[in-house]
Amino acid sequence: MPHPFRLRAAALTASAVLLPALLAGCGGDGRDEDLTRQELDWKDCPAPSGAQGAGPPPSPLPGARGEWRCTTMKVPLNWDDPEGNTIGLALIRVRSSGAESERIGSLIFNFGGPGGSGVTTLPAFGEDYAMLRTRYDLVSFDPRGVGRSAPVICQNDQQLDARFQQDATPDDGAERRELLDSTKEFNADCEENSKEILPRVRTTDAARDLDLMRQVLGDERLHYFGISYGTELGGVYAHLFPRKVGRAVFDAVVDPTQTAEQGALGQARGFQRALDNYAEDCVSKAGECPVGDSPQDVKDRIARLLKDLDSRPVPGIFPRELTQTAATNGIAQALYSRDFWEFLTDGLEQAYDGDGTILMLLSDSMNGRGENGEYSNLVAANTSINCADDKPRYTPQDVERSLPGFRAASGVFGDYLAWGLIGCTDWAVPGAADHPDVSAPGSAPILVIGNTGDPATPYEGARRMVQALGEGVGVELTYRGQGHGAYNSKDRCVQRAVHGYLLDGKVPTPGTTCP
Repeated sequence: MPHPFRLRAAALTASAVLLPALLAGCGGDGRDEDLTRQELDWKDCPAPSGAQGAGPPPSPLPGARGEWRCTTMKVPLNWDDPEGNTIGLALIRVRSSGAESERIGSLIFNFGGPGGSGVTTLPAFGEDYAMLRTRYDLVSFDPRGVGRSAPVICQNDQQLDARFQQDATPDDGAERRELLDSTKEFNADCEENSKEILPRVRTTDAARDLDLMRQVLGDERLHYFGISYGTELGGVYAHLFPRKVGRAVFDAVVDPTQTAEQGALGQARGFQRALDNYAEDCVSKAGECPVGDSPQDVKDRIARLLKDLDSRPVPGIFPRELTQTAATNGIAQALYSRDFWEFLTDGLEQAYDGDGTILMLLSDSMNGRGENGEYSNLVAANTSINCADDKPRYTPQDVERSLPGFRAASGVFGDYLAWGLIGCTDWAVPGAADHPDVSAPGSAPILVIGNTGDPATPYEGARRMVQALGEGVGVELTYRGQGHGAYNSKDRCVQRAVHGYLLDGKVPTPGTTCP
């Protein structure tokens, strides 16, 4: 669902080269090729493209067969015309480390966003999945519209810098007009630069790509690990192909029953809950909390900082300033993981002294901006996929109506998330539905993990996903922790449950709680 805390960014400079090449599949006269029989040409992985976030090629994992290999898989541009033009999906794989006789198949990961590059994310966390690799090839991909897979391109780096310096929570008519004009301009640029791919990035399209991937990789069933938005993609796959679901885990679960407005309101509560937990943790430590004397004092000082920044930004990363919007974004980024809380403390200390460097770095990370000033295409892909999926189109009047409820949910994040609802208002492609259909009668069991302290995908969504999947399909597990997701917290109870199911087929008792 569209919301500022998971919007990321794109670089226009790649559009003239990447998009025509990736869309130049076969001609409009149709194809004789059966895409399910295509042979993938696995090669050494190149350095990530600008749209993927740049950086060096992935380093091998420890042990035997730890080299990463990359390839491109053809998929129909338009699944309603499967014999027509194709685009290429970028894939990455590392082979199973165990004996071939113990290999189950491929375990496909989607890390969320939407708009995140699986080709860059999987190797970054590859060692965390060493146990799963004993019986699976680990595979991920850039979904359509993302990274190297026909990326959506909207604006260039300079335009995005200017966009992210704007006030995203207008206080008067002039600021409101500026926000609306900026949103309309961004959406028009997306249509101008990516008109062929924009109508083809719905989650249902990505789910059909997943099933083709399953077949091309040679698996009878899809074994799947979905995180955050990856749980929504997995749920849609289970709805479309219930008999093809193998062993699947959903972690950091999107609530599939909510509209975009309901989801954003849930996030306001979730991020506020995470901020409350951070404040309590800070003052509970043996030493003095440097950003407040009590949990309420910590939060009051943050509120005063944000109010001051609205009219008096402080220096950030030259020439940009730390604005109220950038600081809110940076605080939210730090709440995604308990490991980031120390950076939040350091960033707040700096900001109280008039230095916005750390909070600006956190905000840049959220927006997909590299240290060299270049953006990946995460914000463009995120907006495009969400707007293609979500049917509601919200007006400024809708936002004004909803503001009291958002402010009640969070004095820090409420306004920001409420105004984020206008992101799809002028979008060129109509949204598909109010919310995804994930009902999956006949599917194999799916392990659904909810984290009680998750800010971005609040805990309540896990139970609603279980209910929406249908009786006998979703198996709920609760993790009492902090941050976004559960498995990568390295909690032993959570990992035992996941390993037991994915490696040995042992379904946990529904309602299990960890730790």
